[in-house]
Amino acid sequence: MQRNPFDDIEELFERMSRSFEETGLARMQDISLDVVEADGDIEVVADLPGYDKDDIDVTVRGRQLTISAEREESTDVDDEHYVRRERRHRSVSRSVTLPAEVKRDEVSASYHNGVLTVTLPKLEAEPDDSHRIDIE
Repeated sequence: MQRNPFDDIEELFERMSRSFEETGLARMQDISLDVVEADGDIEVVADLPGYDKDDIDVTVRGRQLTISAEREESTDVDDEHYVRRERRHRSVSRSVTLPAEVKRDEVSASYHNGVLTVTLPKLEAEPDDSHRIDIE
């Protein structure tokens, strides 16, 4: 079976990313998440407190899952003399490479109490149908 050279590059990027996270050189991630791989599914659980379901966008492209959320804080105060205002607008995004191909049409997501759960059924791997070629 022939290895895909891009798998090695992807693994290198993942190791570099983990290294930055472990040494504290990476910026703090906006979305904390867990990725769990079971027999038939991949489950991604992400913390998104303070967002409404309609503020969250989940997309899958190939083996890349992207979760993004955006909210606008509005106040109806006529006399706005803020000393400090940090709650105006917040936008977060996180992409993660999935450990396997998934059935995109069967992906489901739920959001309860600030926790987003995305269930991605794995695409069954096709048997190796490679054919050896004799060299003349």
